[in-house]
Amino acid sequence: MTHLNIGDRVDLSQLTNKDLKGKKLILYFYPKDNTPGCTAEACNLRDNYFMLQNEGFEVVGVSPDSEKSHDNFKTKFELPFELIADTEKNVLQQFGVWGEKKNYGKTYMGVNRMTFIINSDGVIEHIIKKVETKTHSEQILKLVKG
Repeated sequence: MTHLNIGDRVDLSQLTNKDLKGKKLILYFYPKDNTPGCTAEACNLRDNYFMLQNEGFEVVGVSPDSEKSHDNFKTKFELPFELIADTEKNVLQQFGVWGEKKNYGKTYMGVNRMTFIINSDGVIEHIIKKVETKTHSEQILKLVKG
């Protein structure tokens, strides 16, 4: 499993068909569509999307859910940003967010919720490992505005 770090350059062309060259990116990884924490995070990003765009950011979410699940999630919550279906877990593994998790004493493989803030040159500037789902946009803006 690859672990990317601050200062690493990433190839964004592999992530999406959208042209992200020269754009700043908030790339957030989340476990599952339509779950309480993931919905809170997505809706917070939605509610502050224009503020994030005013700072020059595009927002892209990634989870192992299917495209159909993503389409339903986007429609249900009116999400204005792209969600990538990484059913093969290639991007999740590339960014080091797919790994062992523990819940109620059970160990399993899953997505560790994280956000990567990538500058317009494709270089990782910040990594948020402890995402505050209900106030994630504020958490991001506080970081990027110093």
